[in-house]
Amino acid sequence: MKRIILFVLTNLAVLIVLSVVIRVLGLDRALEENGLNVGALLVFSLVVGFTGAIVSLLMSKPIAKWSTGARVIDTPRSEAESWLVETVRKLAAKAGVGMPEVALYEGEPNAFATGAFRDSALVAVSTGLLASMDRGEAEAVLGHEIAHVANGDMVTLALIQGVVNTFVVFLARIVAFFVDRIVFRTERGNGPGYFITVIVCQILFGLLAALIVAWFSRRREFRADAGSATYLGTPQPMMRALARLGGLPPGELPKSLSGFGITDKAGVMALFATHPPIEARIAALQALH
Repeated sequence: MKRIILFVLTNLAVLIVLSVVIRVLGLDRALEENGLNVGALLVFSLVVGFTGAIVSLLMSKPIAKWSTGARVIDTPRSEAESWLVETVRKLAAKAGVGMPEVALYEGEPNAFATGAFRDSALVAVSTGLLASMDRGEAEAVLGHEIAHVANGDMVTLALIQGVVNTFVVFLARIVAFFVDRIVFRTERGNGPGYFITVIVCQILFGLLAALIVAWFSRRREFRADAGSATYLGTPQPMMRALARLGGLPPGELPKSLSGFGITDKAGVMALFATHPPIEARIAALQALH
């Protein structure tokens, strides 16, 4: 219920902010005099901006299972699977969240958490991670993923994505409207210049929006690392897990899940990375002492 209220309030806040900015700048009268219904555009932008983000959030669990081939552990088949389920259960109890579904998938070292609701999430771990880490390190990684669930990171990220999407859709059409009228001198309706400008602006504004979403994603990784340290009573296991991951090739996740893994590739595109450098994360954990 809290997340539904947050979603509604976020929608209203976006509408109010855009409306106020337009009125303060005096653009509402100019746009309407030239045939652009600002109110209708606001609603259209809001629907388009949030629909994709919310649908992706609601469908995140089945999409994650399908895209990674993850098998939900209903009945453990081995001692390792029993340990995995019981460890997640213990961590979920410490975090005060409902027991997530626990899944295992074939792949290089990685793990992720996803789901629209904190009491019915999904935590999945790769076989490569379990094979490359000791139990203490693997537990720290699981604590990191449970912290994501407890912090409501999946919902918050979807809301932020929806907000920036709304601004991208709205601003792209505002800019395109003026370009079409002033540069291409279209007097009635929308000419080719409008549609071309919409496409170009959505690409450019979309890149800027991606920077914002990536920045938030990196911030929440620090919080999840700290959450793991809290659940385990010490940051040392998470620091060891990160150090080990630093020497391993990160397991590739589908694009829709890359922001929810334990690690990711940064490279030269660091501003678009969903995760901070491992060295920075270890340093942040060291500061918790």
